[in-house]
Order: sequence, then structure tokens, then C-alpha cells
Amino acid sequence: MTSIPESDQRRETDLTSKVPQITVMFWIVKILATTVGETGGDALSMTLKLGYAISSIILLAFFFVTLTAQISSKRYHPFFYWLVVVATTTVGTTTSDYLDRTVGLGYVKSSLMLFCGVLLILFIWRRVAGRVKFENIATRKEEVFYWLTILVSNTLGTALGDFVATSVGLGFDGGALVFAGLIAVVAVAHFWLKKVPPSALFWAAYILTRPLGATLGDTLTKPYSEGGLELGRIASSLTIAAFMVVGIILMSRRKQRRTASSGQVLLD
Repeated sequence: MTSIPESDQRRETDLTSKVPQITVMFWIVKILATTVGETGGDALSMTLKLGYAISSIILLAFFFVTLTAQISSKRYHPFFYWLVVVATTTVGTTTSDYLDRTVGLGYVKSSLMLFCGVLLILFIWRRVAGRVKFENIATRKEEVFYWLTILVSNTLGTALGDFVATSVGLGFDGGALVFAGLIAVVAVAHFWLKKVPPSALFWAAYILTRPLGATLGDTLTKPYSEGGLELGRIASSLTIAAFMVVGIILMSRRKQRRTASSGQVLLD
């Protein structure tokens, strides 16, 4: 049997996978997405005064629409993918606030509940599929587990951000520093602790970028009396979204250049 060259296998994987490669720019765009999720969710529930329950229903509908477009596509579409990420962060913001404040669970109980939810999803994913993945997501089963993990982890991240900033008393800027430090620890583990499974490090970083974005978003929009900069939620959301679009375009162009270069090497 003739083996497929490694370069051909890599190129085929890039074409079939429906998620982006994990690069520094990926994490920058992810943090921007979580930040705009915080400011956008608050804009809907607080600025427009729709409340947490109504806002959650609206944003959940937005999530299902974007998720349907993502799952229905046959290949990776950058804007489909990142729209779903933004949808999960906005849903996570309003859902977490609903659980914490309207239902009255509080930050600690809701964080523990959601953390157990993430672990349960990852456990079931591993039992059903044999392993937990974060790259080369190509089948419908993998996508369902992938996006369900992201939805619950982004909701968990909102609760964690509020817990550290409010309950612990570090404030929004202090909370941002704490989560940035924890992400740095994960990065060090990625480069120096080779025995740690890459999937565990990825999902740890993914969860931590959400409270980082939440605390950054609150730092921008909360009143001065609460330690924020009191910027408008809608204006902040649009500005952050613009930076996010630029990041997505840069990632897409880099991938196109890499794919073209790989094709040229194969022709040569």
C-alpha cells in the first residue's frame, strides 16, 4: 500500500477541518470575542433593559442560527466559526447573570455547577469518541461536543470573572491580571511540560480567556464607582468587534498564503 506523504496529509487535514489552527492570533481574536461577548450581552440586558431572561432567549436563538450555519458548512468558514464563538460568549454572559442574580445561585454555586458541567461534557466526549480534540474537528459528532463544551465553558468563565472581581474583591482590573497570569502559566506548561496532554492545556486556556474577556469588558463599561472606565456598552462592543474582524482577516490571509505555498511546493 502506498503511503500518503506527510505534506499531503497536512494539506488534506487543513481542508477538511472546520476549526482554525491554534496560533497566537487565534488567542488574540478569542480574547476579543469574549470581551465583545461581555459588553454585547450587557448592552442587551442592561443598556436596552431587556433583562437577563429575555436577553438569554434572544442570544440563544442567535447561537442556534450561527451554529446551524457552521455545522451545515462543508469546510471551515472564518466568520461562521467566530460568529458562533461570539454567540456563545453573549449567551454565556446573560445566562450566567441570570443564574447568579435572578435565580440567586450566586457566583460560587454557579461556577461549581458549570465547572462540573464542563468536566461532564469532556468525560462523555472521551467515552464516546475515544479522545477529546481541539484541532481537526471534521465530523458532526466532534462538532456537537466541541461547541457544547465552548458554550458551557464560556458561561463558566463569566461566573468566574464576576466571582474574582466582585466576591473576592480584586476588582475588574485585578481580576483581569489574575486570569492573564493563569493563562501565562498554561502557556509555560505548554512549552515546558511536555507530558501534559495538549487538549487539557487548550481547554484550560479556553476557559480562562473567558473570564479575562469578561473582566476586561467590565473594566471598559462599568461605572467609575465600580472601578470601570464607564465607556458606552454599544460603542465598546462595536469597536472591539471591528478589531476582531481585522484579526480574522489577518488569520485568513495567512492561511491562504500558507496553503498556496504548500501547493506550490507540491507542484515543484
